[in-house]
Amino acid sequence: MSANKDEPKKPDTSLLPTPAAKPPATATKATTGTQPAKKEQEAPPFEKGLVEEIKKKFGESIKVVFIKPLRTKIMVEPKDIVAIATFLRDNMGFDHAESVAGTDYPKDGQIEVIYHLGSYTREDLAAHVLALTTRTNRDDALLPTLINVYKSVEYHERETFEMLGVYFEGHPRNDRFLLPEDWADIPPLRKDFRIKGR
Repeated sequence: MSANKDEPKKPDTSLLPTPAAKPPATATKATTGTQPAKKEQEAPPFEKGLVEEIKKKFGESIKVVFIKPLRTKIMVEPKDIVAIATFLRDNMGFDHAESVAGTDYPKDGQIEVIYHLGSYTREDLAAHVLALTTRTNRDDALLPTLINVYKSVEYHERETFEMLGVYFEGHPRNDRFLLPEDWADIPPLRKDFRIKGR
């Protein structure tokens, strides 16, 4: 199809010099060292309310590690853990322990044991996990058992005893569970455990 005769002819710009590219605009101004600190994210109201209810009862015995949507972690002293766990079960609806885990902190000389608590009886807690945690001396790892509060901790505490060397006072079976009967090495989940030959 031929070009329309009435259209003006466009000039040939192929031989003209191209203009210099403009430097990209900076997204933000240069920092001057006076920018405000990043605002800490506010705790979700529901989870914050749960923690406030626990603190109302136990006060400074509760140390809040974090409060997130559906996840809350509090730390308590070993001497208080049975009373606090009983309160969580009887007054707040955390009616079972989903799991028990442990972490070795050799530099601190401590082992942390974490009980992950959930609820079957309160619909508003159905998706929530409350981590109830405490620490014990690594060289004399002894904690009160929660088996009389949550029956479901029986095998979890046994595994923690075997794998991290935490003795649960009052537990009916601090004995071998997964390891061979003749195991003579340190508990295998401690940070200083080494597989022989490596």
